[in-house]
Amino acid sequence: MELDRLACDRARRSRDARFDGRFFIAVTSTGIYCRPICPARAPKDENVLYFPTAASAEAAGFRPCLRCRPEAAPGTPAWHGTSGIVSRSLRLIGEGALDDEGVEQLAERLGVTGRHLRRLFRQHLGATPLGVALTRRVHFAKKLLDETTLGLESVAFASGFRSLRRFNGQIRRTFRRTPTEIRRRARGRVVSDPECYRFRLAFRPPYDWDATLSFLGAEAIPGVESVEESSYRRTIAVDGKAGVIEVSRLPDGSSLGLSLRFPDPRALLLIVERVRRLFDLGADPAVIAEHLGDDPLLRGPLAAHPGVRVPGAWDGFELAVGAMLGRRVAGRVAAMFGQPIAGGLGLERVFPAARELSSAPLERAGVSTARAEAIRSMARRVLDGESADPAAGGCIAEYVAMRALGEPDLFPSADPVLRRSAEKWRPWRAYAFMLLRQEAREDGATPWRNRNAQSGTGRSPSLSALSPG
Repeated sequence: MELDRLACDRARRSRDARFDGRFFIAVTSTGIYCRPICPARAPKDENVLYFPTAASAEAAGFRPCLRCRPEAAPGTPAWHGTSGIVSRSLRLIGEGALDDEGVEQLAERLGVTGRHLRRLFRQHLGATPLGVALTRRVHFAKKLLDETTLGLESVAFASGFRSLRRFNGQIRRTFRRTPTEIRRRARGRVVSDPECYRFRLAFRPPYDWDATLSFLGAEAIPGVESVEESSYRRTIAVDGKAGVIEVSRLPDGSSLGLSLRFPDPRALLLIVERVRRLFDLGADPAVIAEHLGDDPLLRGPLAAHPGVRVPGAWDGFELAVGAMLGRRVAGRVAAMFGQPIAGGLGLERVFPAARELSSAPLERAGVSTARAEAIRSMARRVLDGESADPAAGGCIAEYVAMRALGEPDLFPSADPVLRRSAEKWRPWRAYAFMLLRQEAREDGATPWRNRNAQSGTGRSPSLSALSPG
C-alpha cells in the first residue's frame, strides 16, 4: 500500500485528527511509531518513515508510543486501498477468525490459498494475517491495562492470549515494559462502578452523530434498543451470556464513550469490535466526501451532514428479522421469545437468537404464517452455518448486507433510476444512500425536489425509493 510522503508530512505537521489511523509515523532515531496526532516534539524529517498500519510498523521493528497510544487510533478502513479479499479477511480477523484457526483455514473460507492471502496482506497492509491478528490482541490488551482495572490474568484472556506467560512475553517484546509497569503509568482511569467497563473509541472527524442516532432510533426494536439523551443503549448476548452497552459522543470531538456491562471479560474484545462496526468508526469521511462531492446531487446533503456514517448492526440475524417484520412486530417477538435481562437501563429483553426462533410459534406475536415460516427457515440456515439473508431477498437482503457486513458499496433501493445514478458513486454507494435517505426525511420525502431536469426522469424519487422494504 503506497503512501504519499508529502501528504503524510503535511498531516503529521498539522496533527489533524482526520488523518488519525490512516497511517503511522515511525521515528528511526527512537525506534518508536506514533499516531499523526502525537503531542510529542516533532522529529527531524530525515528520521521519519510512514507505514499504512500499526502491524506493518511493528513488523519493521518499531514499538508503539506510550504517549499517543497507537492502539487507541481509529481502525484502518478495511476497504481503503485493499482488495475485497483483504477487506473480508480483516472483518473475519476482527471477529476472532484467527483465534481458533490458522491462516490456511481462513484462506479456505475466502476461497483462496494461504500463500495468496499472505501475499495480498503484505501488498496492501505491509504485514501478514497473523501479524495483524497479534497486533489486534496486543493493542487491546494495552487498552485494557490503560482504561480498566481488570486483573492481569483477566486482561490476558480478554485480549485473546491463551496463557499469562505468553501475554507477559508479548507485552514486553512490543512495549519494552511489563504489564505491571504499563498499568503503573496509566493515567485517567476513573472507576466509579467496578461492574461497568468504560472505553474510548476513536474516530476520524467529522462524525454526523445526530443523524446516526436518528437512524438508529427510528430502527430501534422496543425493549431491546433505545435512543435517549444523545446516547444509544441496547441489550447484547455473547455465548449465552447477556449484558448492556451504552454509547455516547465524548466532548473531545474525536471519540465515542462506550459503557459496557457484561459478566465475562473474555468477550470484551469481540464486543468492542462489534461496537466499532455498529458505529462505522473505521470510515474515512474525507475520502468519502471527496469522491461523492463530485456529484452536484450530493453536495447539498454532504454540506448538511458532514461525516456521514453507515450504521452497522449488532447481529445480522436480528437485523434480518427486524427488516422482515418491522420494529414494532420485532419488539413483540423479543418480548415473547427473548431472554429477560435485569439491570438493563430501562431495556427488558435480549433479542432471541436463531436457536430460539428456529421453531418458535411466531404467529402468536402477530406474524403472518408465511412470514413466520420464512423466519424459522432463515433461523435454521443460520444454525447450519449459512448467512442470515432474508427470504424476501432483493433490496432487503442488500440492506442487511450493507449494515451487518459493513459493505460500503451496496445501494439497497429498487428504484431503477436511483440505481443507475448510483453507479457513479462507487465504491461509496452506501454512504450516498444514507445521505439521500436523511435528506428525504428532512425534506418532506422529496430529496430531489426541483432537480428533475438534471436527470431527465420527469419525476422525484420519494423516501419509499430509499427504503429497503
